[in-house]
Amino acid sequence: MDMQLVAEGFQFPEGPIAMNDGSVILTEIKAQRLTRVTPDGKKTTVVETGGGPNGAAIGPDGAIYITNNGGAFEWLDNGGLTIPGPTPASHTGGSIQRFDLATGKLTTLYDTCDGRKLIGPNDLVFDKSGGFWFSDHGCSTPEGRKFGALYYAKIDGSHISRQRDHLISPNGVGLSPDEKVVYLADTNLGRLWAFDVAETGVLGPAPGFAPGRVIANMPGYQLFDSLAVEASGKVCVATIINGGITAIDPDGSCEHFAFPDLIVTNICFGGADLRDAWVTCSATGKLFKARWPRPGLKLNFNA
Repeated sequence: MDMQLVAEGFQFPEGPIAMNDGSVILTEIKAQRLTRVTPDGKKTTVVETGGGPNGAAIGPDGAIYITNNGGAFEWLDNGGLTIPGPTPASHTGGSIQRFDLATGKLTTLYDTCDGRKLIGPNDLVFDKSGGFWFSDHGCSTPEGRKFGALYYAKIDGSHISRQRDHLISPNGVGLSPDEKVVYLADTNLGRLWAFDVAETGVLGPAPGFAPGRVIANMPGYQLFDSLAVEASGKVCVATIINGGITAIDPDGSCEHFAFPDLIVTNICFGGADLRDAWVTCSATGKLFKARWPRPGLKLNFNA
């Protein structure tokens, strides 16, 4: 695959957004900020968010919506690689933030649902109606894990609902091209789930004892991170340990595209033909651009 290094020196990059002007805005989880990267590799800070900005997406109003995990990781150095570690004792939960590109104002949109605090919001995707699905990754504790969940919310602060609860470690989230399916990657299970949408913002009933349909399970020890969907419907999941992007067809068949990092965390599509793929390689703090073999799915909103 034809790939080029766009920029490096990031502090655990994630959440890339391919902007209309050719730049990429990404999150730096460890540095607690959003950063804009121009095609020549120049970096400028967009906003300091605090906590741990994880995922980011443009909403229907042109603002950036951020899933902030609230600082859910301690950071370990392993031979020069940045590795997310346990959740620090200081962590109290995360939030959904809104950043207005026009005014520079950062606000908190949600930090609870039904009186229960969000734990570690991770990734999000907007549907055609302008609402968004987001994952809450949960977090580690000295005794084990606090489970995560899948949510749906509106940008005006009027609605947030927990659509699936007690998930192990939900991470990347995306929509099928017809928006009838929500895809969710579970990190620790190395599994891609599919949840059928009954109506806008509402999932259909769970099939039997499982929370959703299993699309794929990775063999051996591989971990899943964030994802993007191709125009064809394939789901491209950033893969940890087996560093790269795993493209998974809805029938469960897979192909793997290797990138030079143990912890590949996210991918987004852009360019005139939507075949430019930007990939965050987070342990080494790098952003790569690659020519993807197929076009990505055009997102509902951009700026």
